[in-house]
Amino acid sequence: MVMKRRDFIRGTAALGAVSTIAAPQLWFKNSGLARAQNGEIKVGVLFSLTGTTGIIEESLNKATILAIEEINAAGGINGMQIVPVVEDPASDPATFAEKARKLVMSDGCVSVFGSYTSASRKAVLPVFEKRENLYWYPTLYEGRECSKNVIYTGAVPNQQQDEFIPWLVQNFGKKFFLIGSNYIYPQEENNYCKKLLEGLGAEVVNEEYVPLGHSEFSSVISKIKSTEPNVIFSTVVGDSVVALHRQYLAAGLDPAKMPMASLTTSENEVAAMGGEAAAGHFTSAPYFMVHKSPENEKFVSAYQARWGADKVTHFVSEPSYFQVYLFKQAVEKLAASDITPPTIREAVKGAEMIAPQGKIRIEKDNLHTWLWPKIAVAKADGQFEVLVDSKEWLAPDPYAAYPDQKCVEAGLTNI
Repeated sequence: MVMKRRDFIRGTAALGAVSTIAAPQLWFKNSGLARAQNGEIKVGVLFSLTGTTGIIEESLNKATILAIEEINAAGGINGMQIVPVVEDPASDPATFAEKARKLVMSDGCVSVFGSYTSASRKAVLPVFEKRENLYWYPTLYEGRECSKNVIYTGAVPNQQQDEFIPWLVQNFGKKFFLIGSNYIYPQEENNYCKKLLEGLGAEVVNEEYVPLGHSEFSSVISKIKSTEPNVIFSTVVGDSVVALHRQYLAAGLDPAKMPMASLTTSENEVAAMGGEAAAGHFTSAPYFMVHKSPENEKFVSAYQARWGADKVTHFVSEPSYFQVYLFKQAVEKLAASDITPPTIREAVKGAEMIAPQGKIRIEKDNLHTWLWPKIAVAKADGQFEVLVDSKEWLAPDPYAAYPDQKCVEAGLTNI
């Protein structure tokens, strides 16, 4: 069944699962021509709309759909419409892998935009590497990966921590309490944090991990009180962020003396917890909703017009949005008969555009993105105030914590 445009618009407005049925597909020249004849380019949209990380991933779905709708309304890509096939993997890595196989093998998508956690990215990676497809990953992550089948548009550790950790030590002190969700991203970010702290003569007074979806932080709060750190460095994700902040506030802890400094707390989580629970705590990221630029004003205005005036944009929804435009830019370079995942990958290497955060570029040697680091403090009104804004964009170094390892420049590989 070929999806009509009116059905696509009606389906995406409801954020439903949109799918078409196709035979398993191999990537060869004529497959691109067949899609061009239908006047459409199918892509997968694989973000959780339910489950523990649905609180953040639902907004990534919205940003992706917004970009697709904008591109289609402006005439599509070389006259072809982008048709999204939307799936809900329900915050479960195994379901991510199952849905990825469907999008690639059954639906014939030439690219898939998806994932928030590294656990879900790792779960789908074998699908894209085995099938020579292309996954667009918008989330800040721990690095230590270079796959020729992934375009990484979120920040890696050096782009969030190189300026943040020295700033925290200088402004608050040298005793850090590390708290994170229990999976690879927080563990690797904390590994890099500890390396930076060691170089600054600072110390870790405790390191704690909680399960995804964890909501009871009384024992963690007790340990924070007993160790009296200067900074609580948080890589807690999803709805656990809301619980941690509310329980910190209820315990009477003071962010002026012992702030939480996060790589993962965005405007989205702040909206869920309330401004009072967020106020006085810090986040490092390449993008905040309050950033001043014409491109960001357009993005925020369009996002709220499409999804509601009370909705917020944040540092993962922004790359979810601009990576669709990078996809468009890459596909525009190709003849209809040559639209395949490998040709899209080659076309996006070195691609540049003015994103809401500023000018970004896909580094051709590792498929990661040049970004603009920022440090901001949360305010009681639910927004952030940017305190430090980098004067230059920063190159991605996915192996910053492992200087003896690097991406293989000729073709890329996982190491």
